Amino acid sequence: MGTAEPALSEKQEISIARSTAWLNVWEGSVRSGKTIASLLRWLMYVENAPAGGELVIVGKTFDTVARNVFGPLTDPSLFGEASKLVHYTRGASVATILGKTVEIITANDAKAEARLRGLTGAGAYVDEMTLLPKEFFKRLIDRMSVPGALIFGTTNPDNPGHWLRKDWLNRAAELGIRSWHFTLDDNPALAPEYVARMKQAFTGLWYRRYILGHWVMSEGAIYEAFDSTRHVVDEIPTITRWLCDAIDYGTVNPFADLLIGLGADQRIYVTSEYRHDSRTARRQMTDAEYSAARRVWLNGQGVRPEFTVVDPSAASFIEQLHRDSTPGVVPAENTVLDGIRTVASLLAADRLRIHRSCVGLIDELPGYSWDDEAAEKGEDKPIKQDDHSCDALRYGVRTTEALWRPHIPMLLEVAA
Repeated sequence: MGTAEPALSEKQEISIARSTAWLNVWEGSVRSGKTIASLLRWLMYVENAPAGGELVIVGKTFDTVARNVFGPLTDPSLFGEASKLVHYTRGASVATILGKTVEIITANDAKAEARLRGLTGAGAYVDEMTLLPKEFFKRLIDRMSVPGALIFGTTNPDNPGHWLRKDWLNRAAELGIRSWHFTLDDNPALAPEYVARMKQAFTGLWYRRYILGHWVMSEGAIYEAFDSTRHVVDEIPTITRWLCDAIDYGTVNPFADLLIGLGADQRIYVTSEYRHDSRTARRQMTDAEYSAARRVWLNGQGVRPEFTVVDPSAASFIEQLHRDSTPGVVPAENTVLDGIRTVASLLAADRLRIHRSCVGLIDELPGYSWDDEAAEKGEDKPIKQDDHSCDALRYGVRTTEALWRPHIPMLLEVAA
């Protein structure tokens, strides 16, 4: 194969040598070396894969596959000469690995199961297994019908009631599955300074899962790092870039709009809040009235943000903003857990601060909690109560991430 293999830990070497079961899973904390070990094993498998079927790489989206799989595979510092034999264009449905055609299949929703129809599988690599729909994964297993076909996959820990752990990993001996648990200490490539930064970047649930590598239930406060004495401020520094105003739309429920900017001190600031609660005001507002009120509020701030990020379910309000020629209107990126994790990381690293005038957001943050009933079912969900400004916050922060992340270098990207 011609790979210049990276320095491997003993656990990585063992997992590569022994991953001969029909399903092989590398699970554990982020940056723990599980992805490199699994990808090296995948290259070895592709080179000698059984004939008569198709090889596939599966991930949640084309972007995650490009970042988590093909980013490392095409890095010569990781895979040497073999990296030159991996060819992939971001967004494409086909790649070439070691001269063999490999299909890329995404599984972002329940309808993804249809993408497996007609597949005769000779082998699969699955990225971020817990993010796949349950039925899709079962169908993928059914489609690996070529004799000798193997499946390799990676995952970060999730809720202990998640279907992957409950239905498959907990039954590993019974089903003939092999899995390996990794922590940061199993990755010899990490510098001690980097490990220390990783541990500072997460708190609460995310620390337990992504640093300790534990499958733990979500419970209690979501933003455990929030401290009003540290994160709530009276003065705002020079804002170098007005990122957005971020809107959680409501008619009966409160309407919340947050103005968010990037400070000269490399922090994100929520500088102002417009909020209308129809129950308190005893008056509901129309889309046109909300749009007009938003303009008045922003004019009073003397700010025109680059984007207006809107609750993606508020189709009628988005249409009203377009009619009013509002520039930069975009539906919010609404992957809830990713948004929560990003906000939590910013708070833990003291990279997010809120002006004291944002009363609605400040009141909501301490009580923003995980739903215990959902957790018992293996799901991580916030309680849908008193969360409107919190939703607007994650909409704005997550959707504009590409704009602010290069300016906040100490915040680490979460990846396998």
